[in-house]
Amino acid sequence: MFLLLALFLLWRIDSPRVERFRSALVDRVVPSFAWAMLPVTKAAEMVENFQSYTRIYEQNQELRRELQQMKAWREAALQLEQKNARLLDLNQVRLDPKLTHVTGVVLADSGSPFRQSVLLNVGARDGIRDGWATMDGIGLVGRISGVGQTTSRVILLTDSNSRIPVTVQPSGQKALLSGDNTSAPPLEFLEKQDLVRPGDRVISSGDGGVFPAGLLVGQVALGVDGRLRVRLAADYERLEFLRVLRSHESEVISETGALIPPPVPPAAVEALPQPEAAATSTGGAGG
Repeated sequence: MFLLLALFLLWRIDSPRVERFRSALVDRVVPSFAWAMLPVTKAAEMVENFQSYTRIYEQNQELRRELQQMKAWREAALQLEQKNARLLDLNQVRLDPKLTHVTGVVLADSGSPFRQSVLLNVGARDGIRDGWATMDGIGLVGRISGVGQTTSRVILLTDSNSRIPVTVQPSGQKALLSGDNTSAPPLEFLEKQDLVRPGDRVISSGDGGVFPAGLLVGQVALGVDGRLRVRLAADYERLEFLRVLRSHESEVISETGALIPPPVPPAAVEALPQPEAAATSTGGAGG
């Protein structure tokens, strides 16, 4: 206390000699106390770093809120897409006039981990045939495999026996969607995998006459195993009603004459007027 009181009194004296003494004392003592200021400097740096971390945390929280909003907008868009598809179905709107359909109720599923299929209450009496495509109003679900008189079996796209040709848009790459008993079947035999990105639209290609072209299948997604898979557009957890699309068989050409016209007989070729003769006769008539 006496030392602090003496320093206080020393700093209060207004004299040139005391001022020189104070300056010499400061020059002598203050540089040697740099180690004492180190904790204060480090504490100030920690406070600044904490403030920067706080700002980063606030920005992270803001990004999380924006991501939640984007997810909410995505769910709203999916719901609107489903609602639009159901309204189109109720109004019997067909983008392709050739594709008519029969709506059936899902009675039961197989319940097997090695076979994924459902049973419909429509069959041969309703004109159902093997191989016809089925949809839930939004996306492709599977194909008819087994028809009874009043019921029919639908093999889902997720079944291990399912293989359908598809097209990835907008790149237009052809591929094969192979079921593997999972909710996201993989894409196989891609021509150029570098042109396919997650989020691309997948539709049926119509190759081989398996399914009509242009049916929505889903979107490309990157699986945990690094393979390109398809997130199916159909809601497999709530399959209540399915539409069976009536596929029109392509016209079978059994005779070559339907494609290539018959050859012209030589007599008919000689009977045709020659260009030079026609020009000569025209010039003589004009003269």
